[in-house]
Amino acid sequence: MKHQLDFEKPIAELQNKLDELRKHSEVDLREEITRMEKKLDETRRQIYLNLNAWQRVQLARHPRRPFTLDYLHSAFSEFHELHGDRLFADDKAIVGGFARLGDQQVMVIGTQKGRDTKENIKRNFGSAHPEGYRKALRLMKMADKFGLPIITLIDTAGAYPGIGAEERHIAEAIAVNLREMMLFQVPIIALVIGEGGSGGALGIGVADRVLILENAYYSVISPEGCAAILWKDRAAAPKAAEALKITAKHLLELRLADEVVPEPLGGAHNDMPATAHAIREVVLRNLEHLQKLSITERLQQRYAKYRAHGHFIEKPVIAEEPPKAKVQAVAAK
Repeated sequence: MKHQLDFEKPIAELQNKLDELRKHSEVDLREEITRMEKKLDETRRQIYLNLNAWQRVQLARHPRRPFTLDYLHSAFSEFHELHGDRLFADDKAIVGGFARLGDQQVMVIGTQKGRDTKENIKRNFGSAHPEGYRKALRLMKMADKFGLPIITLIDTAGAYPGIGAEERHIAEAIAVNLREMMLFQVPIIALVIGEGGSGGALGIGVADRVLILENAYYSVISPEGCAAILWKDRAAAPKAAEALKITAKHLLELRLADEVVPEPLGGAHNDMPATAHAIREVVLRNLEHLQKLSITERLQQRYAKYRAHGHFIEKPVIAEEPPKAKVQAVAAK
């Protein structure tokens, strides 16, 4: 197995043994091969169906996991990329343009990582600058003008935190996107395909429907960042991942995600065409439902959706009883 993760080692060992058995064609080993194949399938299912939060984070970051452009050429068709924010530059960490999903013309926008060092430098490791969010906003305004649904694909560890981004007002760019996305009259669907990190993800994540792939995660902070703050040790990232409730299952339970898109056993990279097909079917179904609503109903539901997030409970304040001496002094008076 290429790029095997720690928890995948038992699978890799069995696969190697099976490959060795198949090489010995001079001996009849069919029974042994069948037994080994069955054991491999059982081991694979046992591991992948019982992943913890940190293991799913590792799968979300898998170097062979499909990125936005992979889905734009598989789940979507007729993609025509548009460039630049018309203010500063063209941020290649965010890609977007016109595309077709089934018979539906849409505007699709997503964060894009790189496969190797050269491409990661070009794409800034999928961490967008302010001009990336302003490009996304320009494309969304165009979609709203022409009545095209907006589809966003999220896969970023977070917005770029460098000095240049701060100088060009990264927080303001994200904040404007949050405000404007609440007001667009066309349907908006956001899909987390890998990492959904902090405001960098939320900058294109305000939507009528928030979908998430089975092995993706969505979080206010990375597990490593949380571990460094709370436990003063980044090695506590697995513990932080569990505490943060960032997996698709947890997000669905907390109603922060509306639907989980299933992945092939072992992750999207094991069968990208199947994942692309699942994405296309789920997005089209949700889009069909949203298009049946009037603009007023859609905006009201979008507003109510985000107003319902972040509920908390305050304990009632119980007045402390006055000291006994004070009670006696008051009674004497």
